Amino acid sequence: MKTFVLCLLVAGALAAPSRKPTFRRGLNRIVGGQEATPGQFPYQLSFQDTSYGIDFHFCGASIYSEHWAVCAGHCVQGENMNNPEYLQVVAGDHILYHDEGHEQTVTLSKIILHEDYNSFTISNDVSVLKLSEPLIFNDRVNSIPLQSKKDFLGECVVSGWGTTAEGGQSPDNLHYVDVPTVTDAECRKHYGDNEIEDSMICAGLPEGGKDACQGDSGGPLACNGHLTGIVSWGLRLCPSQLSRGLC
Repeated sequence: MKTFVLCLLVAGALAAPSRKPTFRRGLNRIVGGQEATPGQFPYQLSFQDTSYGIDFHFCGASIYSEHWAVCAGHCVQGENMNNPEYLQVVAGDHILYHDEGHEQTVTLSKIILHEDYNSFTISNDVSVLKLSEPLIFNDRVNSIPLQSKKDFLGECVVSGWGTTAEGGQSPDNLHYVDVPTVTDAECRKHYGDNEIEDSMICAGLPEGGKDACQGDSGGPLACNGHLTGIVSWGLRLCPSQLSRGLC
Protein backbone atom coordinates (compact mmCIF):
# COMPACT_ATOMS: atom_id res chain seq x y z
CA MET A 1 0.00 0.00 0.00
CA LYS A 2 1.25 3.50 -0.82
CA THR A 3 -0.04 6.41 1.20
CA PHE A 4 1.23 9.81 2.08
CA VAL A 5 0.58 11.62 5.33
CA LEU A 6 -0.52 15.20 5.56
CA CYS A 7 -0.73 17.83 8.21
CA LEU A 8 -4.36 18.07 9.27
CA LEU A 9 -5.83 21.57 9.30
CA VAL A 10 -8.77 22.78 11.36
CA ALA A 11 -10.60 26.10 11.28
CA GLY A 12 -8.86 28.73 13.38
CA ALA A 13 -5.39 27.29 12.85
CA LEU A 14 -4.09 30.52 11.36
CA ALA A 15 -5.21 32.78 14.13
CA ALA A 16 -2.99 31.11 16.73
CA PRO A 17 -0.62 28.43 15.53
CA SER A 18 -0.63 26.37 18.71
CA ARG A 19 -0.88 22.59 19.13
CA LYS A 20 -1.46 21.16 15.68
CA PRO A 21 -0.54 18.06 13.62
CA THR A 22 2.60 15.95 13.82
CA PHE A 23 4.45 14.64 10.75
CA ARG A 24 7.71 13.38 9.36
CA ARG A 25 8.99 14.48 5.99
CA GLY A 26 9.38 11.84 3.34
CA LEU A 27 8.64 11.37 -0.35
CA ASN A 28 6.09 13.84 -1.66
CA ARG A 29 5.04 13.88 -5.31
CA ILE A 30 2.31 14.32 -7.94
CA VAL A 31 2.44 10.97 -9.72
CA GLY A 32 -0.29 9.37 -11.80
CA GLY A 33 -2.19 12.65 -12.11
CA GLN A 34 -2.96 14.99 -14.97
CA GLU A 35 -2.46 18.58 -16.02
CA ALA A 36 -4.83 21.09 -14.46
CA THR A 37 -6.74 23.60 -16.53
CA PRO A 38 -5.73 27.24 -15.97
CA GLY A 39 -7.60 28.61 -12.96
CA GLN A 40 -8.82 25.19 -11.79
CA PHE A 41 -7.13 25.65 -8.39
CA PRO A 42 -7.20 29.40 -7.67
CA TYR A 43 -5.91 28.84 -4.12
CA GLN A 44 -2.70 27.17 -5.32
CA LEU A 45 0.56 29.06 -4.79
CA SER A 46 4.07 28.50 -6.06
CA PHE A 47 6.50 29.18 -3.20
CA GLN A 48 9.81 30.46 -4.59
CA ASP A 49 13.30 31.40 -3.45
CA THR A 50 14.90 34.43 -5.14
CA SER A 51 18.15 34.58 -3.14
CA TYR A 52 20.35 33.31 -5.99
CA GLY A 53 19.12 35.79 -8.56
CA ILE A 54 16.57 33.42 -10.09
CA ASP A 55 13.03 32.47 -9.15
CA PHE A 56 13.23 28.89 -7.88
CA HIS A 57 10.05 26.94 -7.05
CA PHE A 58 10.71 24.68 -4.07
CA CYS A 59 7.32 24.14 -2.36
CA GLY A 60 3.61 24.65 -2.78
CA ALA A 61 1.32 26.69 -0.52
CA SER A 62 -2.35 27.67 -0.29
CA ILE A 63 -4.11 31.01 -0.10
CA TYR A 64 -5.95 31.54 3.19
CA SER A 65 -6.75 35.25 2.75
CA GLU A 66 -5.50 38.29 0.85
CA HIS A 67 -2.67 38.67 3.38
CA TRP A 68 -1.90 35.10 4.50
CA ALA A 69 -0.88 31.74 3.04
CA VAL A 70 -0.55 28.26 4.54
CA CYS A 71 2.48 26.04 4.01
CA ALA A 72 4.45 23.20 5.61
CA GLY A 73 6.94 23.90 8.37
CA HIS A 74 9.76 21.99 6.70
CA CYS A 75 9.55 24.34 3.71
CA VAL A 76 10.59 27.37 5.77
CA GLN A 77 12.88 25.99 8.47
CA GLY A 78 16.44 27.25 8.81
CA GLU A 79 17.79 30.35 7.12
CA ASN A 80 14.58 31.03 5.23
CA MET A 81 12.94 32.05 8.50
CA ASN A 82 15.31 35.01 8.87
CA ASN A 83 15.22 36.20 5.26
CA PRO A 84 11.60 36.36 4.16
CA GLU A 85 12.43 39.16 1.71
CA TYR A 86 14.16 36.53 -0.44
CA LEU A 87 11.02 34.41 -0.57
CA GLN A 88 7.95 35.02 -2.70
CA VAL A 89 4.68 33.38 -3.59
CA VAL A 90 3.16 33.45 -7.05
CA ALA A 91 -0.63 33.29 -7.29
CA GLY A 92 -2.62 32.68 -10.47
CA ASP A 93 0.24 30.72 -11.99
CA HIS A 94 -0.16 27.78 -14.35
CA ILE A 95 3.05 27.52 -16.37
CA LEU A 96 6.02 28.05 -14.06
CA TYR A 97 8.44 30.83 -15.03
CA HIS A 98 6.25 31.88 -17.95
CA ASP A 99 4.28 35.13 -17.79
CA GLU A 100 0.72 34.42 -18.87
CA GLY A 101 -0.65 37.74 -17.60
CA HIS A 102 -2.58 36.33 -14.64
CA GLU A 103 0.24 35.95 -12.12
CA GLN A 104 0.52 37.95 -8.91
CA THR A 105 3.97 37.81 -7.33
CA VAL A 106 4.31 38.94 -3.72
CA THR A 107 7.29 38.76 -1.39
CA LEU A 108 6.88 37.68 2.21
CA SER A 109 7.05 40.01 5.18
CA LYS A 110 6.89 37.40 7.95
CA ILE A 111 6.99 33.64 8.52
CA ILE A 112 5.29 32.01 11.50
CA LEU A 113 6.46 28.48 12.15
CA HIS A 114 4.36 26.26 14.39
CA GLU A 115 5.64 26.77 17.92
CA ASP A 116 5.99 23.00 18.44
CA TYR A 117 7.56 22.20 15.09
CA ASN A 118 10.34 19.62 15.43
CA SER A 119 12.88 19.60 12.62
CA PHE A 120 14.14 16.13 13.54
CA THR A 121 10.80 14.37 13.52
CA ILE A 122 9.04 16.98 11.34
CA SER A 123 6.34 17.19 13.99
CA ASN A 124 3.70 19.93 13.74
CA ASP A 125 4.60 20.57 10.13
CA VAL A 126 2.72 23.84 9.68
CA SER A 127 3.72 27.38 8.82
CA VAL A 128 1.82 30.51 7.86
CA LEU A 129 3.21 33.13 5.51
CA LYS A 130 2.39 36.82 5.81
CA LEU A 131 2.44 38.61 2.47
CA SER A 132 4.01 42.04 2.07
CA GLU A 133 0.99 43.25 0.10
CA PRO A 134 -2.51 41.87 -0.41
CA LEU A 135 -3.48 39.58 -3.23
CA ILE A 136 -6.25 40.73 -5.54
CA PHE A 137 -8.89 38.03 -5.79
CA ASN A 138 -10.37 37.12 -9.17
CA ASP A 139 -11.24 33.96 -11.12
CA ARG A 140 -7.58 32.87 -11.11
CA VAL A 141 -6.67 33.90 -7.54
CA ASN A 142 -8.82 33.09 -4.52
CA SER A 143 -8.74 31.63 -1.02
CA ILE A 144 -9.79 28.20 0.21
CA PRO A 145 -11.56 27.73 3.58
CA LEU A 146 -10.16 25.43 6.23
CA GLN A 147 -11.92 22.21 7.13
CA SER A 148 -13.44 22.49 10.61
CA LYS A 149 -12.96 18.90 11.78
CA LYS A 150 -11.22 15.71 10.84
CA ASP A 151 -13.35 13.66 8.46
CA PHE A 152 -12.64 10.92 5.97
CA LEU A 153 -14.29 12.44 2.95
CA GLY A 154 -13.48 9.96 0.22
CA GLU A 155 -11.97 11.46 -2.92
CA CYS A 156 -9.79 14.53 -2.41
CA VAL A 157 -7.30 16.34 -4.62
CA VAL A 158 -3.63 17.28 -4.33
CA SER A 159 -2.12 19.80 -6.73
CA GLY A 160 1.34 21.15 -7.44
CA TRP A 161 4.37 21.40 -9.72
CA GLY A 162 6.22 18.48 -8.12
CA THR A 163 8.05 15.88 -10.16
CA THR A 164 5.90 13.31 -11.93
CA ALA A 165 8.24 10.43 -11.06
CA GLU A 166 10.66 9.74 -8.23
CA GLY A 167 13.88 11.59 -9.10
CA GLY A 168 12.29 12.91 -12.30
CA GLN A 169 11.80 16.35 -13.77
CA SER A 170 9.25 18.86 -12.57
CA PRO A 171 6.53 19.72 -15.07
CA ASP A 172 6.14 23.27 -16.34
CA ASN A 173 2.36 23.12 -15.96
CA LEU A 174 0.35 22.67 -12.77
CA HIS A 175 -0.74 19.07 -12.17
CA TYR A 176 -3.21 17.41 -9.84
CA VAL A 177 -4.21 13.95 -8.69
CA ASP A 178 -7.37 12.62 -7.04
CA VAL A 179 -6.71 10.45 -3.98
CA PRO A 180 -8.98 9.06 -1.27
CA THR A 181 -8.39 9.72 2.41
CA VAL A 182 -7.52 6.68 4.51
CA THR A 183 -8.72 5.97 8.05
CA ASP A 184 -6.23 6.13 10.91
CA ALA A 185 -6.77 2.42 11.58
CA GLU A 186 -5.92 1.47 8.00
CA CYS A 187 -2.93 3.81 7.89
CA ARG A 188 -1.54 2.45 11.18
CA LYS A 189 -1.75 -1.08 9.82
CA HIS A 190 0.94 -0.16 7.31
CA TYR A 191 2.91 2.54 9.11
CA GLY A 192 2.70 1.30 12.71
CA ASP A 193 0.71 2.58 15.66
CA ASN A 194 3.42 4.97 16.82
CA GLU A 195 3.90 6.69 13.46
CA ILE A 196 0.35 7.94 12.87
CA GLU A 197 -1.12 10.38 15.36
CA ASP A 198 -4.71 11.54 15.60
CA SER A 199 -3.63 14.90 14.20
CA MET A 200 -2.51 13.33 10.93
CA ILE A 201 -4.56 12.37 7.93
CA CYS A 202 -3.48 9.82 5.32
CA ALA A 203 -4.44 9.68 1.67
CA GLY A 204 -3.58 7.26 -1.11
CA LEU A 205 -4.50 4.09 -2.94
CA PRO A 206 -3.88 0.48 -1.85
CA GLU A 207 -2.20 -0.27 -5.17
CA GLY A 208 -0.17 2.97 -5.15
CA GLY A 209 0.65 4.85 -8.33
CA LYS A 210 -1.06 8.12 -7.41
CA ASP A 211 0.47 10.51 -4.90
CA ALA A 212 2.60 13.64 -4.39
CA CYS A 213 6.33 14.19 -5.17
CA GLN A 214 9.32 16.50 -4.65
CA GLY A 215 8.18 20.09 -5.10
CA ASP A 216 4.63 19.38 -3.90
CA SER A 217 5.51 19.69 -0.19
CA GLY A 218 3.55 22.43 1.54
CA GLY A 219 0.80 22.25 -1.07
CA PRO A 220 -2.89 21.60 -0.52
CA LEU A 221 -4.95 18.50 0.08
CA ALA A 222 -8.45 19.78 -0.72
CA CYS A 223 -11.61 17.83 0.13
CA ASN A 224 -15.09 19.09 -0.78
CA GLY A 225 -13.74 22.57 -1.46
CA HIS A 226 -11.94 22.87 1.88
CA LEU A 227 -8.26 22.80 2.77
CA THR A 228 -7.98 19.57 4.76
CA GLY A 229 -4.22 19.03 4.86
CA ILE A 230 -0.73 20.04 3.81
CA VAL A 231 1.51 17.71 1.83
CA SER A 232 4.07 16.62 4.41
CA TRP A 233 5.59 13.13 4.26
CA GLY A 234 5.14 9.60 3.04
CA LEU A 235 6.68 6.16 2.75
CA ARG A 236 6.60 3.49 0.11
CA LEU A 237 5.01 0.44 1.63
CA CYS A 238 6.00 -2.89 0.10
CA PRO A 239 3.66 -5.87 0.43
CA SER A 240 5.56 -7.41 3.34
CA GLN A 241 7.57 -4.59 4.82
CA LEU A 242 7.89 -0.88 5.48
CA SER A 243 10.62 0.82 3.50
CA ARG A 244 11.78 4.27 2.42
CA GLY A 245 12.73 3.04 -1.03
CA LEU A 246 10.95 1.71 -4.04
CA CYS A 247 9.29 -1.73 -3.79
